[in-house]
Amino acid sequence: MGKVIAIANQKGGVGKTTTSVNLSAALAEDGCKVLLIDIDPQGNTTSGLGIDKHGLAETIYDVFSNSVPLGTVIVNTALDTLWLAPSNSDLVGSEIELSGRVGRELVLKKELEQLRSRYDYIFLDCPPSLGLLTVNAFVASDSILVPLQCEYYALEGISSLLESVNLARQQLNPELGLVGVVLTMFDSRTNLSRQVEKEVREFFKTEVFDTVIPRNVRLSECPSFGQPIIIYDPLSIGAGAYQSLAREVRERVEGKKPEEKKKTNLKDAMRRLLVNR
Repeated sequence: MGKVIAIANQKGGVGKTTTSVNLSAALAEDGCKVLLIDIDPQGNTTSGLGIDKHGLAETIYDVFSNSVPLGTVIVNTALDTLWLAPSNSDLVGSEIELSGRVGRELVLKKELEQLRSRYDYIFLDCPPSLGLLTVNAFVASDSILVPLQCEYYALEGISSLLESVNLARQQLNPELGLVGVVLTMFDSRTNLSRQVEKEVREFFKTEVFDTVIPRNVRLSECPSFGQPIIIYDPLSIGAGAYQSLAREVRERVEGKKPEEKKKTNLKDAMRRLLVNR
């Protein structure tokens, strides 16, 4: 039975979509069957995987608003074991359309019940808000992963997010947990990044992943090419960081360290680099 993890932070610009795309891709490269569901109306996860979000016959909008089965909107990606349920700006209307619907918080959960057994991991890229789409994600998920940018206002808004998580846990999903907090956009050259890391680790303690995602030019470039970093530049610092995060996620969720796979991935990455030259 696949694990469902919502990637959420109500604050925008924290690396949520970057983490959704590249963590999913790193786990797929590691041999896991992964489904990534884009429930952000911006559709950046969709375009970040090379899918034309404007040329889709059906998207996750149709699942929420037109009762189309989730399985019919899933598309292939460049990685054999990574699939995507795409999104585009049509999804903006879902918040309004869901508001008057009976069982509106359970739409995604019911759809995922039919598909969970097909995948090892299902990630939900949530919008930077705490509306009905995010509530659907919280109800459908086993746990939440929170990307947190290494900036001055890093902890601002986290209290509201945690309150929403607790509310969802109390009223709709008592099993909802926190898989971890990942620090993003870390710049080791600045005192600010180091100070933010210290404060976040003191606040969240062991819930913070050891892996820190750095500011990396190659990471910022790859969305414009519609490729995850492990394809765009597999030997970059950014690729290594997300491969490391993938191993930590597997260790926390599965309780084991896939060390052998780690070695194989490095060989595969080097082979791809040589082929592309």
